[in-house]
Amino acid sequence: MARFLYRLGAVAARRRLIFLGVSLAVITAALGAMFVFAGSFAPGHAIPGSPGQLALEKVRQHFPQEGGVEGDMVFVAPSGARITDEAVAAQVRAAAQRVREVEHIAEVGDPLEQVSADGRVAVVSLAFDVPSGTEVEPAQQETVRAAGAAYGERFGAHGGRVLFGGDAFEEELEPFGTPEIIGLGVALLVLLVTFGSMLAAGIPMLTAALGVGGTAAGTLLAANLFDVSQNALTLALMLGLAVGIDYALLIVSRHRDQLTRGMGIPDSIALATATAGSSVFFAGLTVIIALVGLTLAGVPMLTSMGLAAAGAVAIAVVLALTMLPAILSLAGEGLRPKPGSRAARRILRTRSGGAAAAWVGLVIRHPWKMLVAVVLGLAVLAVPAAQLQLALNDNGSAARDSEPRQAYDLIADAFGPGVNGKLAVLVEGDSVAATAEAVVDTVTPMAGVVEVNGPLIAEDGRAAVVQIVPATGPRDGATSALVEDLRAALAPIGTGAGDYVEVTGLTVVSLDAVKQLNGALLPFTVVVVGLSLLLLLIAFRSWTVPLKATAGFLLSVGAAFGAMVAVFQWGWAAGPLGVPLVGPVPSFAPIIVMAVLFGLAMDYEVFLVSAMREHYARHRDATEAIRAGGRDSGRVVVAAAVIMIIVFASFLFSHDPNVMPIALALAFGVLVDAFVVRLTLVPAVLKLLGDRAWTLPRWLDRIVPDVDVEGHHLTGEKPPATTAREPELVG
Repeated sequence: MARFLYRLGAVAARRRLIFLGVSLAVITAALGAMFVFAGSFAPGHAIPGSPGQLALEKVRQHFPQEGGVEGDMVFVAPSGARITDEAVAAQVRAAAQRVREVEHIAEVGDPLEQVSADGRVAVVSLAFDVPSGTEVEPAQQETVRAAGAAYGERFGAHGGRVLFGGDAFEEELEPFGTPEIIGLGVALLVLLVTFGSMLAAGIPMLTAALGVGGTAAGTLLAANLFDVSQNALTLALMLGLAVGIDYALLIVSRHRDQLTRGMGIPDSIALATATAGSSVFFAGLTVIIALVGLTLAGVPMLTSMGLAAAGAVAIAVVLALTMLPAILSLAGEGLRPKPGSRAARRILRTRSGGAAAAWVGLVIRHPWKMLVAVVLGLAVLAVPAAQLQLALNDNGSAARDSEPRQAYDLIADAFGPGVNGKLAVLVEGDSVAATAEAVVDTVTPMAGVVEVNGPLIAEDGRAAVVQIVPATGPRDGATSALVEDLRAALAPIGTGAGDYVEVTGLTVVSLDAVKQLNGALLPFTVVVVGLSLLLLLIAFRSWTVPLKATAGFLLSVGAAFGAMVAVFQWGWAAGPLGVPLVGPVPSFAPIIVMAVLFGLAMDYEVFLVSAMREHYARHRDATEAIRAGGRDSGRVVVAAAVIMIIVFASFLFSHDPNVMPIALALAFGVLVDAFVVRLTLVPAVLKLLGDRAWTLPRWLDRIVPDVDVEGHHLTGEKPPATTAREPELVG
């Protein structure tokens, strides 16, 4: 591997204009195609083949007039008046009529059919004639709002207003905005402090920005062919920025270190690409494996998020190994610190000491104490994770000042929280009416059911729908329990020949998605961790390093989940962080955090341990190898981790309820993993293992390929012996 990357780096440095031209041409073409052929995002959390989804599709077949995307108009009466007062009611009817005449509006309900008991609020349902499962265009939303705005203009001075909510009016948040731009500015400042050079600091930012451009283009173009969630683009941008900066940081840092020691520019670029580039390749491959593993859940939304993010990481790796060497060649002597300069002194001082090396030295002087302190401390941080609750977000978890959230809260206050998450029971068969009545009789007295409406018989007489209003909202655990109780209670009714009885509705589809995501977490963990263990085994030719790396990851992810629960479920610091709703976290958040954090944890493991193994290969001194790893890679790991934390934290302040828990967990998880696990736990464990950390059983040594991550084949050095030998006593 190192030999191949050495040649690649040498060619890229020598043919820099070709590599730069091709890279820029591909990215420019992709961006141009994006502006012309960009697809649209797919909303919803449907799982093809799930019971609720199958039943919902049947409902749309039997009741085509009920199809399309639904929304709500919520009218609030002016102060001292009621919706049913003639002057107010006339304005409500007029607003509903104007909306009814808008293009693409398929249906508008009776304006005065659903009025709250106090007469203050009325809800009018409406449906767009766009296919169910698609988004209503913002321009179409605005046309409808304009048609109903006269009511607010008429009564606004007296407290009357009209709001629009429901699935048709869900807000489409920008995947990249002011908080993220501020985060990039802070990341640039960290790079300036790290390198002491604007040129060196700007190169990782440039390659990361180009990579993110390619990622955005690829994701939006793929949306023409596949269902792509809006959150897929946000996750891809967030991760692409973080790893794009970090991977370039590693290679640029190695290159500048070598230049400081007097190496020539072409040789330094090739060697940095071979050594640091090998670490980038294996680290990126680990992240990609973890993200592609998200497809195992079988949830289209999660699949799109995993593949988009994996594509972002792949682009970052490719640019780091091809375009970056060309840029380094173009920068030439501008990247070589001047002799005696502050940057040169910092590099030379770091190679003989520095804060990271001092900390690692302290750790290996007290390995048992550090090991126990880290394990106990992270176990305490992980305690809240035991209370993790999952749900899928809806308008009830949107920002409090958003119109869909205000409409959602008004409906819940006026009619009860269950109105925002109505359930339905579909009945098919030869005796539809009799079976539907049996459903009504069974469901009506059940605990948790507030209201039962219907049955509504289809025109073909082959199906009926019974509507159920639960006592609790769609994200409440009691609603999930009610759905299970309904399925159990209705199972005997649907046992007749040709009969079909199933609970459905958008709330049920979302609950089925939560259930499937929960079930996919364990198999995902086993498969992805297993593949990554194999990758690390090959990279380091050690069986203890992969096991230690995975154990450290489990501690990090436990702490990350604990932070997520403490903030988003318990409400700790929820106000300052702008959390819109305290309650269950999005059901896809844990599996995404686990995938991304596992890959990033392996990044730091590869960066740090490869430097240790490289030193061990030369000197066969296990303790000094640990110090060398902290000395040579500690500064880069710290800078990379700080940049990761800044990027993830910036997305925390985007106020996207689907992204915020993921961003917080990743920021806190990287903080714990880099500083507590990799720079503390890892040196302590390696000190206790001694030479055994770098050995393999003889039978395993014969079958594990030697991929030469550290570049021993390039320098002619003998790689470390990997077969087991007599264990040393460690005190």
